[in-house]
Amino acid sequence: MSSAAVSLPVVRPHRRFDGTIIFGAALFAVLLVLNLVSNPNTFGPANLPVTIGFAAPIILAAFAVTPTLLLGNGGIDLSAGPVIGLVNVVVIYHVATRLGVTNPFVLVPVAVGLGALIGFVNGMVIAFVRIQPIVATLGAYLVCAGAALLIAPTPGGTVPAWLGTLAGPLSLVPIVAALGVWWLVRRVPFYEHLMAYGGDERAVYTSGISVKFLRVGAFTLGGFFAGLGGLSLSAVLGSADPTVGANYTTLGIAAAALGGVSLAGGRGGIMRALLGALTIFLLQNLLTFWNVSTFVLQVAYGLVLVLAVAVNGQIGELIKRMTRS
Repeated sequence: MSSAAVSLPVVRPHRRFDGTIIFGAALFAVLLVLNLVSNPNTFGPANLPVTIGFAAPIILAAFAVTPTLLLGNGGIDLSAGPVIGLVNVVVIYHVATRLGVTNPFVLVPVAVGLGALIGFVNGMVIAFVRIQPIVATLGAYLVCAGAALLIAPTPGGTVPAWLGTLAGPLSLVPIVAALGVWWLVRRVPFYEHLMAYGGDERAVYTSGISVKFLRVGAFTLGGFFAGLGGLSLSAVLGSADPTVGANYTTLGIAAAALGGVSLAGGRGGIMRALLGALTIFLLQNLLTFWNVSTFVLQVAYGLVLVLAVAVNGQIGELIKRMTRS
């Protein structure tokens, strides 16, 4: 049986409008209005590049968890945040500061290569050792967080001048690069197979598609996006900090879920993750402007994650019933 005969019909049903973007879009609109009323200068032409720079790590964290969420079947990557933090520490503290190498043609490949390598290792462990993704990536979470502290026990180092522009005039570059890579991914069979596996695991198995390849590819792609996130985080921080990266796991998963990326797999994509990440950033920006404590921010992220999953599920079921009737 050929794979082409089975995989495409499995994917097409998930391309119809399922309504799960409604909640995220509505919350985005409300938060955007509140931000513009409360602090319009943040979104003015002069400050907009800096604002995008602060949002970029959240956006790229959401991108990092999306391929594995689309894979479904428990394919959640808990290591995305610590990978972002480890890339920040390795690139800034070790390579740029200790080794004195600041050339972008070295630092950029090191960042995305390290992220992709960790994702590849995660995928290989999950595909061939057959460890559950949540267990394997939790292990990677602990390893990356510990490695970051070993390399840089305390914050330090300084970003090269060119990297600092990613928090200002060139803040869109990592995001555009990630979107460009995703555009290419959507034009190869891997994307169709990824969505098919998230939508109907049994059909993919019986079609002869390599499930191991899909798992390794999804985690490697997520690691690549995390590497870009490490560069954006470095630009925002202006130095290396081994303690901040882990937070982006929660932010990334909450953003993807809020945008309508299904935690069960097979539904969503990068643009939905982008919408969710922008919404999370607007929430963060508004509460920070109101001088809300970081503890309340954590509560807000948790509530958003639970609400997004619950409300999106209810909306999706409602639209299915309306369609059938």
